[in-house]
Amino acid sequence: MRFYAEVILPGLCDLSMRSRHLVPYRKRVVGAARGRVLEIGVGSGLNLPFYSEDVFEIFGLDPSPRLLAMASRAAKSASALVTFIEGSAEEIPLETKSIDTAVTTWTLCTVPHAEAALAELRRTLKPGGRLLFVEHGLAPDERVRYWQEFLAPLWTRVSGGCHLNRPVGRMIQNAGFKFERLETGYAPGPKPWTYFYQGSARVR
Repeated sequence: MRFYAEVILPGLCDLSMRSRHLVPYRKRVVGAARGRVLEIGVGSGLNLPFYSEDVFEIFGLDPSPRLLAMASRAAKSASALVTFIEGSAEEIPLETKSIDTAVTTWTLCTVPHAEAALAELRRTLKPGGRLLFVEHGLAPDERVRYWQEFLAPLWTRVSGGCHLNRPVGRMIQNAGFKFERLETGYAPGPKPWTYFYQGSARVR
C-alpha cells in the first residue's frame, strides 16, 4: 500500500522532524502503542502527548541529556508513568522480553548502527510484541536511489548523522520482525529525502 504525506521535509533532519505537518504521523504511530512502551530517540518528547490511556509505562531512550531535559517537561502532561534513559539504542539497558510495544519515529536514520538497535528492540520485546515505526529511507526508484547514494556521505556529516539511503523495510525484516502493516510512498518535496516507511511489525 502506498501513502502520500502532507509534508515537505526542510533542511536538517532534526529540524524537519519537529514540523507540525508530521503530527498526523506521530498520532497514528504512537496512538497504536499499548502496555509497557519503549521509545528510542525520544528526543524532546514530541510524541509523549499522543500516547493513549492503554499505555501504562513509557521508557524514553535518547543519547542527548539536553533533549531529555526538555522531554522531562513534556512528560508532566503524559497520561502514563515516564522514565527517561540516557543511552544508546545499540545497548538498551532494559531486561529481555520486558516491553509490549517499541516505538521509533524518524530515528533509525540517525542511529550509528541501526541493525544493532533493531536487534536490541527485538530482544527487549515480549513474544508477539509490536514495533511501531515511521521512518524515511532508501527509495525504490533507480534515479532517486542514485541521488540518495551520491548525497549520503555529505548529508550524513552535515545533518547530525542522518542517512538517506537505509533500506528500512529490509532492515526490520532482517532483524526478526514480521510486518503486520507496511505503507510506503513519497512525501511532497525532494524525493531523496521524502520516501517514507510507516507501519507495524511483530516479533517472529
